Amino acid sequence: MLVLLALIGYFAVQYNTTNGGGGAPHCTASVRTNALGVDMTPEQAGNAATIAAVGVAKGLPDRALTIALATSMQESGLRNLPHGDRDSLGLFQQRTSMGWGTEEQIMDPVYSAGKFYDHLVQVKGYADLPLTEAAQEVQRSGYPEAYAKHESEAVVIAAAFAGDGELTCGGPAPTAPGDPEKVRTELTRIFAKSKMHTAAAEPRRTQDAAGKVKEAEVTFVEKKDAGASAARGSKVMAGWAVANSRGMGVVRVSYGPESWVAGQARGEWQQLGPAGPQGKTGAPDPHRAETGSVRIFVAQ
Repeated sequence: MLVLLALIGYFAVQYNTTNGGGGAPHCTASVRTNALGVDMTPEQAGNAATIAAVGVAKGLPDRALTIALATSMQESGLRNLPHGDRDSLGLFQQRTSMGWGTEEQIMDPVYSAGKFYDHLVQVKGYADLPLTEAAQEVQRSGYPEAYAKHESEAVVIAAAFAGDGELTCGGPAPTAPGDPEKVRTELTRIFAKSKMHTAAAEPRRTQDAAGKVKEAEVTFVEKKDAGASAARGSKVMAGWAVANSRGMGVVRVSYGPESWVAGQARGEWQQLGPAGPQGKTGAPDPHRAETGSVRIFVAQ
C-alpha cells in the first residue's frame, strides 16, 4: 500500500502538553509512568478510539491494538481518507480490488478496524513478531519498514485507551445538542458480540430547575462476574466517549472515581469523591459513576 508521504509531520508528538479548556480542540494520550505525550486532533483521537475499542471488543491484547494503531498512523495519519493509491481508502488504506470490502464498508472505521484485526490474528505468532513484520503480513505494503517508526507512540495510545494510560481532551464545550441515541448505537455496535455490558434502551434525560432538558445520559454497566475483560471494555468506552465528544456533543463522562467535563480543567479527568467533587462536603455528586459503569452525558 502507498505510504502517504504528505502526512509526514501531521501527526505530532509533544512532551508535557497542556491546553486550557477554552483553547484549540486537541487530545493527548499519555502513560502515567512515562513523560511522553502523544498529541492528536479530535479526528485522530476519535479514529484511534474506535481502533482500540474494536480490538478490546474482540478480546485482543494491547499488542494487537498497538500494531493496528501504528499501521493506521502510517497509512492515513489516523484519518478516514476517501482516497489513496489506486483504490485504497480509509484508516488502513484498504483496497476494494483486493477483497477488503466495498467502498462504503471500508470507509466505516468499525468495519475497517475489524477487518484489519481479522487478518492480523491469522498471522502466526503476531504478538511476538517485530511490529513492522506483523503489520506487513496484513498490509503487503511497498514500504514495509515504515510502520516501525510509529511504534512508541502507538504503545502510548493503546495504553491510554485500554491500559494504564490516560486520554485528555481540551477545548471548548460543545455548543450544539448531541445525539445520545447515536452514542448508544455506536458503542453497542462495537461491543455487541462481546456481551459484557448492558445499556438502557432509551437515554435518560435530566432537566434543570426550569424544567428544560439539559442533558441526556447513556450508561453502560458491566455484567455481573464479567471480570477484567469487562473492566477493560469500560475503560475504552469512556475514552471513546471523550475522544468523540466534539462530534457527538458529549459534555461529561464519568468512569470510576473520576469525571471528564468538556471545557474544564484543561481537558483533564477530575476526582469525584462520594461527598461531592474535589472532596467538598454536601450531597453525593449526581454525576458519579458506580463501580462497573460508564456514564456519558450528551448536550441537549
